[in-house]
This record gives sequence, C-alpha cells and structure tokens, in this order.
Amino acid sequence: MSLPDLTNYLIFARVVQAGSISAGARDLGMPKSTVSRRLTELEEEQGIRLVHRTRRGLKLTDVGQAFLIHCEALVSAAEAAQQVTQLVRETPRGTVHLSSPYALSQSLLTELLPPFMQAYPEVDVHLMVTNRPVNLIDEGIDVALRVRSSIEDSSLIARPLADSPLTLYGAPKLLQSRGVPKHPLDLIDFPHLSLHYTSGRYVYQLSSDDGDQLSITFQPRLVTDDMIVLREAAIQGEGIVALPNYLCADAVAAGQLQQVLPQWQLPVGVMHLVYPHRRGLLPAVRVLIDYLVEHIPAIAQRSLLIG
Repeated sequence: MSLPDLTNYLIFARVVQAGSISAGARDLGMPKSTVSRRLTELEEEQGIRLVHRTRRGLKLTDVGQAFLIHCEALVSAAEAAQQVTQLVRETPRGTVHLSSPYALSQSLLTELLPPFMQAYPEVDVHLMVTNRPVNLIDEGIDVALRVRSSIEDSSLIARPLADSPLTLYGAPKLLQSRGVPKHPLDLIDFPHLSLHYTSGRYVYQLSSDDGDQLSITFQPRLVTDDMIVLREAAIQGEGIVALPNYLCADAVAAGQLQQVLPQWQLPVGVMHLVYPHRRGLLPAVRVLIDYLVEHIPAIAQRSLLIG
C-alpha cells in the first residue's frame, strides 16, 4: 500500500477542530478554496463521506468521527516531532569540530576550552591541531582559527578577532653576549630561528617608526612548524626569532625574552575565526563561535600590553 498524503489528514483534523472550513483556513493560513479542495480530495481518496457541510458548519459522519481520532493522533505526533527538532536547535549539545594551529591551541585554547566545556556540559569538542591549511567542508570542520592578513574564500565566513603582530625576540643572555642590535643590519651577526617557509627564503621584512623599510635575509639554525619549540629555543639563547606577541607575553613578563629592535615592525597578521556559514549552524557551533569571539580579543589585547 502506497503512503497517503498526510497533509490532507492534518488539514482535516485542523478544520474539524476549528468548526468550519473558513475558520480552519484562517488557522492554517491557507486559502479557503484550497482547504475545501483538499477535503474533497481526502474523501475521494478514502472513497467515503467523512463530513457533511451545512450552513451551521461541519458535521462528522460516523466514519469521519472514527477517522478524526487517528488524524488527531497524527497532528500530535507531528507537533511532538517538531518539538524535538526545535529543542535540538535551541539547546547546545552534540559535537563541534574545531581546527587550530599549534601555537593558538597551546597558548589560547588551553585557557579557553576548559571553561567553555564546563559552561556547556552537553557539548563535546573535537580539536584538530595542525599547521597545514584545512579544507573545512571536505574535512568536516565546523570552526577554524587562522592567522592571515585576509581570508579570500567566498564560501567561508571569516570574522577577524584581533591583530597578531610579530615581534623579534631574543634571550637577555644572548643579547648581553653579542650586544643589543641597534639597527636591522646588526641582525646579520646573530643566529636565528624560524618557522618553515616553502619558498626556502628567510627574510625579515621590517618597517621603522619613521617609515623606512628594510629586508634582512638570514639563514636559520633551527627551522620548524612548531612555534612553541622556537620560543623555548629562543629562551635558551639559541637565536633571534620572530614570533607572535601572544605567544611570548609570559616569557617577556618573566624576563626570559625581550624585544629586539622594538622601533622596527614586522608585517601584522590578523587572527580570524572561520566557518562555512552562519545560517543553519547547530546551537553547539553557534555558542562556541560566540564564546571565542567574546574571549579571544581580550586575551590577545592582554598579550599586546605585556609584549
């Protein structure tokens, strides 16, 4: 037996409940002619009269009375089903897939994720930590943290959270032993540490407070994608390194690192929160986005003040 068109069943129950076709059409937000035609179609499908239309309203036949009981059950079931989906949409629960570079994960998310999970105990977070570019759609990622000057992808929403300036840092003992650089050219006499660049060309693009620009090429002793390793090597005095302020704020406050050539600036990146779209996001994804948007700028600003 083929499945019936349940829409007509629901219309029948609502019209009988309203007492007339006109009242039922108003409740349903449908034209009266459409409701009347639907009732006729239903009776033709069933092959039997379900209701008598009178000037005083509608009068159910005996079969119509029995039929109504089951139609009302369908209405109740449909309303219950809608409540289930509505509850899911309104209550943050389920799994959120989050992607982050190592440095952001180890400096920001270690502070932010535990309080978030305490506030939303029904939300599970699956964190992918990687420095490689992640395709959110193909890899099933709901939200990603990225540091870029800009995000050029029309399929994604990119919300800038905070500037992420790079600063040259060195350990006090390294600077004491070799002398504090006064000019970018002095960097040539220092060992250096660096992130890996696929171009194989390692250059500091520096701009002074006076508007001067200078490029300093260097050959790093240590190359890695792990900024934490670079920071720790710099603390041990193994070389000068360009790192984000948020990553070195604590080391600067503790006297383990200090800025090098503070009157010269490196290009500024921007920390972004990236996700496929806003419409239709599950509550668990929405609350994580809102939480990170609220808290990351404050932490980043704090690191700027310290760094």
